[in-house]
Amino acid sequence: MTLNDFSQYASNRVDQYLKQKLDLYNPALTLQTAMEYSLFNGGKRVRPMLAYATASLFGEANSLTDASAAAIESIHAYSLIHDDLPAMDDDDLRRGKATCHIQFNEATAILAGDALQTFAFELLSDKQHKNAQQQIILIQELAKASGRHGMVTGQMIDLSNVGKNIDIKALEQMHQHKTGALIRASVRMGAISTGAENLDQLTSLDIYANAIGLAFQVQDDIIDITSDTETLGKTQFSDEEANKPTYPKLLGLKGAQELAQALYGKAIESVSPFGDKAQPLVQLANYIIGRNH
Repeated sequence: MTLNDFSQYASNRVDQYLKQKLDLYNPALTLQTAMEYSLFNGGKRVRPMLAYATASLFGEANSLTDASAAAIESIHAYSLIHDDLPAMDDDDLRRGKATCHIQFNEATAILAGDALQTFAFELLSDKQHKNAQQQIILIQELAKASGRHGMVTGQMIDLSNVGKNIDIKALEQMHQHKTGALIRASVRMGAISTGAENLDQLTSLDIYANAIGLAFQVQDDIIDITSDTETLGKTQFSDEEANKPTYPKLLGLKGAQELAQALYGKAIESVSPFGDKAQPLVQLANYIIGRNH
């Protein structure tokens, strides 16, 4: 299966699951519309792809895998809505479309983000899965990755360092939380959803996830200055104009590109023991460091 085929499989599967669960009646139509607008606005579904790819190492994807993939994407969508708000990054474009607060209004965007966050845990805690033990583990994984131990702390560190000079270690810590934590959760939750328990295998997957999580951000920083606004789907040089710390700023463009390649190599090596079953993860790593948007 090519990466494009796998991408279509994962996107179709998680989108169908999300639409099915969102179709339940909601008296606040504008809120529902804003949630759908942000969930289905052309995202690449990298995190659900990681969940399904990891699940395939251990067995067939199941309803808990679907719930995990959908929950992770809901958290990701909520984080982007809030990240784009005037009080944070103040962006008008996201994936080539108006950001949620521009398309609707600021209050609706805040509430849509709030609703998507809780929707994620609604999906994981659904009694239809009939596996309370695994569900609790998955809920804990996502809560830690998205909250004060993960993404939200990364966003706070990011906002606190705008216009400041920080070293490479501090920048790495920021991105391990802001971007890396949810990517690591995607990998771990895909495995856990199928009942994976082998500590050595989970450790190898953690190494993979940490490497590609950081590589994802390094590449983001690179393409912010090497791609144009139309390709990016957001404003080019947005990080530079906001005076944010980035890898090209600290390492130079060549140094940032070399770091991305080193992280890629580490990721590939960590999943080599899984053999051919790891091909989707290898292809995803290829995509992450080769993308231009």
